[in-house]
Amino acid sequence: MPSAPRTRFISVEGVDPSVVPSRTLSSGARIPAIGLGTFGSDHVTHSEVADAVRYAVSLGYRHFDCASVYGNEDRIGRVLKGIFAEGLRRDQVWITSKLWNDRHGEGEVIAACENSLRDLQIDYLDLYLIHWPFPNHHAPGCDVTSRNAHAVPYVHENYMRTWRKMEELVDGGLVRHIGTSNMTVPKMRLLLRDAKIKPVANEMELHPHFQQPEFFRYLIENGIQPIAFSPIGSPARPERDRTPEDTSPLEDPAICQIARRMGVHPAVVCIKWAVQRGQIPIPFSANPRNILGNLLAVTGEPLTQEDMSTIEKLDRNCRLIKGQVFLWKDNQSWEDLWDPNGVITPA
Repeated sequence: MPSAPRTRFISVEGVDPSVVPSRTLSSGARIPAIGLGTFGSDHVTHSEVADAVRYAVSLGYRHFDCASVYGNEDRIGRVLKGIFAEGLRRDQVWITSKLWNDRHGEGEVIAACENSLRDLQIDYLDLYLIHWPFPNHHAPGCDVTSRNAHAVPYVHENYMRTWRKMEELVDGGLVRHIGTSNMTVPKMRLLLRDAKIKPVANEMELHPHFQQPEFFRYLIENGIQPIAFSPIGSPARPERDRTPEDTSPLEDPAICQIARRMGVHPAVVCIKWAVQRGQIPIPFSANPRNILGNLLAVTGEPLTQEDMSTIEKLDRNCRLIKGQVFLWKDNQSWEDLWDPNGVITPA
């Protein structure tokens, strides 16, 4: 493959953004088919996340997935201010943020978005997501056994009150697109029925061991772009989020065999699979080698159709980010958050 042309903002080892694949949303807008996540979990400081964003820009990343609850939007905002001052245009970068669970109230949604805009030092968001469909929240870093005394189940009427304020953000020009995160088919079905402005994307856990085929097809059929967090299986997730039944796609023999044949890390195979399947992975790393490797994964040699068929058969329905802290009753199973029987789990 010939070397990508250099631009003022791209380092020697980077990739010209024009050769990075993109997806067309239902609105007609184009979104880069890979982004950099900015959730550093418990093992990376806010400054290190901001440094990763700065480095990613120099490599050719133009899609950044942020959230107020990550606590680092102000640090990322300083980086964005700097790169825009150097001449990169705002419309050349896709920036997503998310409404946290404690701001679902009708009087809080717009203020929460405005706070993210101030922290990120930008005038608008390309995409704003409702982070979880529950208003339940918890102290940062709490144990998975923690429960909020005021936690409640999903109530569609309440969710729609929050969604109406999200729609106002679009009408007011603060946000270009709105979407959802951590949803399920029955919840999404109700939202599509009642929304004036439809979600353009849903952010969800997706990796070779957790492919969510039914929900994935539903989203595609309804013009909703799946965005994949934990695309390589979240190997750096906190110990408190690990359970004995968890599996790792990075250790899957079939993925490792493909990686050996291609001369790449198994994580690269997971990223290639994600993009070729049609989802948008948003891997996070503070390691410069990994940040570059993830971007090169989507611009280099693709997986074969045989590889794609092999990985499709690896699905183990292994959800790693289970969300236990958002449960609303004692002695509940985390599966109740995800409507396992195809209907919204009752109160």
